[in-house]
Amino acid sequence: MAPGVRLIQKVSSTRVFAKIAPHFIPALDRAVHRLTRGKVLLSAQMLPGVILTARGAKSGLPRVTPLACMPEEPGTWILIGSNFGRPGHPSWTSNLLKHPDAEVNWKGTDIPVRAVLLEGEEREAVWRAALTFWPPYATYQSRVTREIRLFRLTRR
Repeated sequence: MAPGVRLIQKVSSTRVFAKIAPHFIPALDRAVHRLTRGKVLLSAQMLPGVILTARGAKSGLPRVTPLACMPEEPGTWILIGSNFGRPGHPSWTSNLLKHPDAEVNWKGTDIPVRAVLLEGEEREAVWRAALTFWPPYATYQSRVTREIRLFRLTRR
């Protein structure tokens, strides 16, 4: 693993990062993604990322959220509702629970997907893989009493 990655993992595990990152990373990602017509997602330089478009749980309106993801086989992605280790599930997870049919932009291509909340043994296996993929998820989970939601997105 490159020294820069370890530094980013260490920084991303801090409480200061958890407090400020949700305010600037998504906005920066959306702006760069829009300016590059879907070709660049800044946060994806460290972790793979998608732009999720899901209908709002309450409003039904499209909600666009840049997210880190863990790609699986072609056509499936894991989304991890860590919320940077802050209390409360991120709103995009509630959106997917209510409206599982969504869309991701993956490397500049819009792909219709269906989201499934992972539970039980399947969730545990994916959680172990997620901790290997990005160890700071363990720190995020240790800060909250809620179980971090994991979703598998599958191409429709």
